[in-house]
Amino acid sequence: MASKMQVLFLAFLSMTSSFIVCQANSGYGYGFGWGSGGGNNYNSLSPYFYDFSCPQANDIVVSVLENAISQDPRMAASLLRLHFHDCFVQGCDASILLDDSAAFVSEKRAKPNVNSLRGFTVIDIIKARLEEECPETVSCADILALVARGATVLSGGPGWEVPLGRRDSKAANMLLANATIPPPILTAQKLIASFKQQGLDEVDLVALSGAHTIGVARCTSFKARLYSQNGNSEADVSLEKAYLNELKSVCPSSGGDNNITPLDYASPRSFDNTYYKLILGGRGLLFTDQQLYSGNYATLAQLVKSYADDEGLFFDQFAKSMVKMGTISPLLGSNGEVRKNCRRAN
Repeated sequence: MASKMQVLFLAFLSMTSSFIVCQANSGYGYGFGWGSGGGNNYNSLSPYFYDFSCPQANDIVVSVLENAISQDPRMAASLLRLHFHDCFVQGCDASILLDDSAAFVSEKRAKPNVNSLRGFTVIDIIKARLEEECPETVSCADILALVARGATVLSGGPGWEVPLGRRDSKAANMLLANATIPPPILTAQKLIASFKQQGLDEVDLVALSGAHTIGVARCTSFKARLYSQNGNSEADVSLEKAYLNELKSVCPSSGGDNNITPLDYASPRSFDNTYYKLILGGRGLLFTDQQLYSGNYATLAQLVKSYADDEGLFFDQFAKSMVKMGTISPLLGSNGEVRKNCRRAN
């Protein structure tokens, strides 16, 4: 259940135009034109994009989120993950939300997403509420960005001003989703390369991985680490022994692929820096989690240590990196559309 302070904080973010995280982020130089102070500049992103056309947009998002997360605390992580998986495929354009059509196969069927992504019904509810209040105004891509922030704050994490004004794609790309969403088996070197393709650097990689401080993973995502990491019938040597045995009790060598366990077992529902502390002790759940520290990249390992030591530093960088990720190849101006239903093109 969200605290009263968290709800007030989200309300504050929806009203203010000077939140400090975003001010600190102005050095990225994306040319959002945030100094315009409101209105719709359709060729740029701005936190003020809906100030006149739908000023209640964030309040509607938060209201639905509060209810959804109170009923299912796992939903916060699931909704945050949707934004990641959307932005890594042809940009932050809500293509992840499209169902199959005669013209394309849904990204929901891609290997990283099938039987894994959740939260689509929550997005549907938010969109329906927004269409009642502000018809054909708030894009599904912007809903995903607002939801990602809301889910983070309601879990105890940082807030940030969300640049708005994205438009929605008219098509999905399942093949690209298979190619660009990083699977949980990548080495540190390949993780860095994957994020670099999206314009994200090593700092962004480590900070954004901190989203794994909430949520769960299925055994199929990490079982190889437990029984045959390199095809030699031996466990991943970077796994701490007691943790390895705990995971084997959840994920037997045969069957149980859909069993789940927390990504951060110490505080699975709290957005904090415990994820990094666990990695330092060899208790990162996914291979990619542990690679941040054990993958022989000094820069990544130092960042893990820094965020484990200083939660405020992690929160600050997570907010900056979320803004940066949220601006990957947005559709602007007359490109794309504002869907009436997030599951299908108009």
